[in-house]
Amino acid sequence: MSKKIRRSQPLLPGETGRFAAIVSAVILFLAVTPILTMIVMSFSGSANLDFPPSSYSLQWYRAAWQTFVSPDESDVLSLGKAMTTSLMVACLTMIFATLIAVPASYALTRCEFRGKAFAMQLMSLPLVFPMVVLGLALLLVFDSLPFHLSTSRLVIAHVILALPFVIKNCTASMMTIGSEVEEAAQMLGASPTRAIVDVVVPLMKSGILAGMLLAFIVSFNEFTVTYFLYNIDVMTVPIWMYSRTVSSLDPTVFSFAVLIVLIDFVLIWALEKLVGEGGVSF
Repeated sequence: MSKKIRRSQPLLPGETGRFAAIVSAVILFLAVTPILTMIVMSFSGSANLDFPPSSYSLQWYRAAWQTFVSPDESDVLSLGKAMTTSLMVACLTMIFATLIAVPASYALTRCEFRGKAFAMQLMSLPLVFPMVVLGLALLLVFDSLPFHLSTSRLVIAHVILALPFVIKNCTASMMTIGSEVEEAAQMLGASPTRAIVDVVVPLMKSGILAGMLLAFIVSFNEFTVTYFLYNIDVMTVPIWMYSRTVSSLDPTVFSFAVLIVLIDFVLIWALEKLVGEGGVSF
């Protein structure tokens, strides 16, 4: 009797095999586990940090709210001031990074000059540069200046970190715009600058907005470089949360962390909407 040879059916485009599905599920589980652990611990009803919690309660959320509305006198800085600093630094980082990235992406896309490839690699350097070394280097630079910088030093550092994300998005969006649109605008009487402002920049809107959101997220969550540059009067939310865990772990930190995750989730959801509607991804 001849045996029938069973051949596996080839996968169609868009389909994944069982092995790929298992690997994807494991990677997704490992990525989500710390967040799920943090969320579960924020609802712990016990005073110690046992996982899984023996009981569940909203006590740490009530304590977090009380900390926000009535800060402890022993705290060197209140959460409200730290939140204000984080939002201000993130907004300024988003604005300045965008103002630098838009003309830079235009020059990298439209202009040909010596060292263009090197310039593009140089702008991506903060992505691979060790954050500890970068924070220490910036600290030495700022301390050597003849004048003192407080919040400005954080904005400058965060712009350096966020700039690659904004430039990548703006450049990718710029590459989808042909030079003929500028030529058409100039043929209708617009100056080169007016053609860029009135024609090119609006067509880059999705890439610019995506880069701005990424800059805000990077700045709002930045810790390593900020740790070298903050002072007792200018403290961001990640640094404030870290200060609550230096001597002993404050369980309210988990409640604050859930709030930060929710803010980041909303921003990432908005970013995905931009990407899905014609934006660019990094």
